[in-house]
Amino acid sequence: MGRQAALPGLAPEEEKLDELEGTLERVVFHNPENGYTVFRMRIEGKEDLATVVGAMSSPQPGSNLRVRGHWTSHPKFGRQMQMISWEEHRPATTEGIRLFLASGCIKGVGPRWADRIVARFGTETLRVLDEDPDRLLELPRFGRKRLAEVKSSWAEHQGVRELMMFLQPHGIGPSYAVRIYRFYGAQALAVVQENPYRLAMDIHGIGFATADALAAKLGFEPDSPLRAEAGVLYILLKITEEGHIYYPRAKLVEAASQQLDIAPELIDEALGKLELEERVVIEDLGEHEGVYLSRNHLYESKIAFYLQRLLRSPKAVRFDDAKKTVREVLERLPMQLADEQREAVYTAATAKVMVLTGGPGTGKTTILNAIIQVFAEARAKILLAAPTGRAAKRMAETSGREARTIHRLLEYSPKEDGFGRNENNPLACGLLVVDEASMMDTMLMYHLVKAAPLGATFILVGDVNQLPSVGPGNVLRDVIASGAVPVVELFEVFRQAAESDIICNAHQINRGDMPTLRQSRNEKTDFYFFRQEDPELAADLVVDLVRER
Repeated sequence: MGRQAALPGLAPEEEKLDELEGTLERVVFHNPENGYTVFRMRIEGKEDLATVVGAMSSPQPGSNLRVRGHWTSHPKFGRQMQMISWEEHRPATTEGIRLFLASGCIKGVGPRWADRIVARFGTETLRVLDEDPDRLLELPRFGRKRLAEVKSSWAEHQGVRELMMFLQPHGIGPSYAVRIYRFYGAQALAVVQENPYRLAMDIHGIGFATADALAAKLGFEPDSPLRAEAGVLYILLKITEEGHIYYPRAKLVEAASQQLDIAPELIDEALGKLELEERVVIEDLGEHEGVYLSRNHLYESKIAFYLQRLLRSPKAVRFDDAKKTVREVLERLPMQLADEQREAVYTAATAKVMVLTGGPGTGKTTILNAIIQVFAEARAKILLAAPTGRAAKRMAETSGREARTIHRLLEYSPKEDGFGRNENNPLACGLLVVDEASMMDTMLMYHLVKAAPLGATFILVGDVNQLPSVGPGNVLRDVIASGAVPVVELFEVFRQAAESDIICNAHQINRGDMPTLRQSRNEKTDFYFFRQEDPELAADLVVDLVRER
């Protein structure tokens, strides 16, 4: 059966784009980090300049461009073209070349040098820069230091342009080309051609599907070892984003084989190669083999190492008589603690590392404040922290002391994307307490214990039955399960908390019991249950409850 022809002028399989051809007159805005650019373009035969918005590596006045995209209407700036792709035609006239060089695109060449270079080489200027840039030394006072700067800048400019021209037909836009070049440098095009799957791991925003499509266009076979390796890494990265640290090997092989449509044997070979290259770690976990991304395995193993180091180091804050100090502090409290609470305070005074856990209403905050007072008696420096700003604020309010987010405590620098505090520049304290520890992921725990000073008492406080961290790992539960550190688990719900249906139901759910569901609005409680399956009626019910309650 024959293929139906498209109607004249229509291309149903391809997006129809508007096209402009002209000279880049003026750059209005340019972000060198992502290439976002707004520029004005002179179109032959048109009096008004056209506004174009899109991504370019280094937009230069004087460039001859062919731009494709869609016309849109901006509420403030009016009619403009949203650029999807572009081609640059080098300026051919001496004036065009002069404008191009004078724009500042080439380091070491400003307006004055642009005039001198073009005056010397004329329309041959760009060919000289391409083929024999050392001829610039023919110019008076053009030194070798400036020549080296010009050669380096010209090579980068040409490299980005060449990479963009290569990637655009394959559906990868200019903004990504800029980022790819910044990551790989002068070898960017060679890297992409040799192994396009590297983009999925190295360049944020380019996923496996995009890299896979590019690889297919470049002729890579579906069962290519590079594809198998990249697919395995992609699956491990996805499960990390879902909060997992490792994947059982058998399940990983099955999942990768199905998703990539590759034989399991090839997935096993890919795993072996990745392990040899130390990009994954395969560990015998008893019931099965676990496959980790190398960094995740590093975090877990280093957390264990640093906790063991804290446990082995001499305790910095010592009490002549810990029981006596604890007793004296507790006697000054306005309320009397239960036996399990008193024992928790004493454990904190004598342990090097400790976990304090329990459900809502079990008195974790009361105990924590008593622990702080005990260490204050010894004039210890006390640092309080929590994973989130909200939790840190609540910790400060209940303790009456400064509490910081873990990132702030460790002096995180967004510019450096790293922490100022580490094992070479540790925190200074005798007591380090982290509240809401169930919200802390593996990476953050690694950086925290790495910066914990030797001899400090390290206390994790939290509820293991709360939702785990957004990031990978279940740190609090794993530390408890390790059996390596003292754990005080609180069970008793105290009188004021026992009056809360939210707290009572939380404990009933943890025990596997059905919660108490009150449906009457006339009953005064903090926990209501209303059965409603219709989404719109459910939304109305929420609004009604907020308004009334």
